[in-house]
Amino acid sequence: MRCRNCRLNWNCAVTKLVLILVLAAGICEGQARPCDPQTPLGPSHDLYCIELVAAPGVTGASGRVELSIPPGPFTVAVTPDGRSRFIPIVALSGLPDTGVFVAWAAPPQMDSLIKLGTVRNGRVALRVIDLDKFNLLITAERSARVREPRGRVILRGQSPSTRLFPPDLLEFSLGNMRQGHADADHHEHESSGWPMVPMPAGITMLPSEMALRPEVTPYLPVADTTAPLARPREVIRVSSGDTVRLSANLVRRVLNGRTYTMFGYNGQYPGPLIEAARGSEIVVQFTNQLPDSSSIHWHGIRLDNAFDGVDAVDRTFTYQVRFPDAGIYWYHPHLREDIQQELGLYGNLLVRSEYGPANREEILMLDDLLVGDSGLIPLGQESPTHALMGRFGNLFLVNGEPGYRLSVLGGEVVRFYFTNASNTRTLNLSFPGARMKVVASDAGPFENEAWVESVVIGPAERYVVHVRFDRPGEVALVNRVRGLDHLFGRFFPEVDTLGLVSVGRERVSRDLGASFAALRRDTATVTALEPYRRFLDKAPDKTLVLTLETQGLPYVTERLMQLDSIYFAPVEWSGTMPMMNWASTGGQVRWVLKDPETGKQNLDIDWRFPRGEPVKLRLVNERRAFHGMQHPIHLHGQRFLVLAVNGVPNPDLVWKDTVLVPAGMVVDILLDSANPGQWMLHCHIAEHLSAGMMMHFTVN
Repeated sequence: MRCRNCRLNWNCAVTKLVLILVLAAGICEGQARPCDPQTPLGPSHDLYCIELVAAPGVTGASGRVELSIPPGPFTVAVTPDGRSRFIPIVALSGLPDTGVFVAWAAPPQMDSLIKLGTVRNGRVALRVIDLDKFNLLITAERSARVREPRGRVILRGQSPSTRLFPPDLLEFSLGNMRQGHADADHHEHESSGWPMVPMPAGITMLPSEMALRPEVTPYLPVADTTAPLARPREVIRVSSGDTVRLSANLVRRVLNGRTYTMFGYNGQYPGPLIEAARGSEIVVQFTNQLPDSSSIHWHGIRLDNAFDGVDAVDRTFTYQVRFPDAGIYWYHPHLREDIQQELGLYGNLLVRSEYGPANREEILMLDDLLVGDSGLIPLGQESPTHALMGRFGNLFLVNGEPGYRLSVLGGEVVRFYFTNASNTRTLNLSFPGARMKVVASDAGPFENEAWVESVVIGPAERYVVHVRFDRPGEVALVNRVRGLDHLFGRFFPEVDTLGLVSVGRERVSRDLGASFAALRRDTATVTALEPYRRFLDKAPDKTLVLTLETQGLPYVTERLMQLDSIYFAPVEWSGTMPMMNWASTGGQVRWVLKDPETGKQNLDIDWRFPRGEPVKLRLVNERRAFHGMQHPIHLHGQRFLVLAVNGVPNPDLVWKDTVLVPAGMVVDILLDSANPGQWMLHCHIAEHLSAGMMMHFTVN
């Protein structure tokens, strides 16, 4: 891959690490970087740049540290347990020409030190940091071989996350000021149909927060004992010209011994898995048997505009669905996704591709449900609840069931197709003890396979990974993240086990160990992407700012969210502000896509692009928003390449239709505008979409 002002060839695996460090050090200047002069349309200086302060008695020395995103298959870099990873790029001036200067990182308690490397005047990329909070020191040493600092501190700085601290006594007083009314409020709201939402373990809520309830009518499907029990999904293998019948209807689901009335396609949960060949075209006859309008959106499929599935269907509609691209896709409603998708309306589509050998395949749809003591937590009837951060669930499902199980032989290589069908949650998936490599994403293979310790997958994203289970025993499929306790200003670990893989002592007869150990280069993908490389260096054709407007939020929410705004993590992994989030509705929260060139917002935006001319889009997740968090941005009917994150070029391209844009970051994508029609672009956090975060664009 090439970038402006330099020509670097990413095809040589031997030099890839060196090239990554060169890129991270800012040799390629075609992209805005976090420590560049601030601009409203650039990366967040506040979140990804550290100002170094001279120690007392030191004069003339100054510097900054850019927290650069390590290049990789995901737009956010984390450890398997969810800690953010950054390459610190130190830019210094005023140091003496002679002497040895060493950079160190340490947690705020200063109980341990990590040597990052030697530095000098100018820019130097150092070793990766993966601490939740850290101090950064530059010391003058006698030798570069020192293992701990012995010399004088010259410069010092703190990570943005160190700004997190407990609120003062005034804020606690604010939190307690409605305590006398809490019991009355609780009784009033319980009688109105809102049960209490579950609290995350170890999180403390202030009494005034506990009194909050959504100002909308609670909604759940009326319990129907005549509805059929949902069946596991079937596999429908189709040929070109076939007709598939799908119906949306009520089903009963039994989860952990409790029965719920929910939704399903064809009485199944998830809906049927549709397998098709690339280039085929089928007819889908859809019947809506729900009391409200619905639709089917064919997520990621480049089909004809008329069948995209954004229009309401009261009874029946016939879709013509073509499959021009190999990949793993899915289908779901596009009307009140926060309700219909949450209640079970989704299914997978697989258009086969060549990924390299595997012993077996597992196609997994991942979801989470929000369940309280009395059952499912209701949804908002007039507008969504959880409009600030989205609806995080507390019951994890794999293919519609808790407690996924798989038995394999020793040495088996399993190809997993992951689809994140949750309303809000970004997952950090791993199989501790088993080696894993990522081979493909939404709409096709990566140019180069890559070893990964975990898979970061936002709502609506898909990834294909190969995992080799070499040792007998049980291997867990886990989601490991770092929660953020905003009240006490601390990070804490959260581990959710989605399933278990039992590895037998008997060895697999077809041993794929040798092919698995080699990282495969997909020459067909590299060749197919060649015509697009001449567009990589161009300036953005359009810029889109992701931001937020609020009105009428409770005072306690406004005040405590101001405390939260001192720091936003790149990804909000879990719902650690459950009451304030739950009580925020689409009437109080308006998520915004803004065109900075015209000032237009959301559905007032009307971009028009010529067919066949790739378009470079810059997505800016605004730091100054009332609440900054990640947004999985999805484009209908099109595919795109992720070019850069915070100015760091992406060395391994893959076709996608959904990209996770972390808080305060800038993501550049190249849109392949080959499919004509009027299309949507929106955030795929279902509550953000229902709270307005959508626009349309036209490919002529």
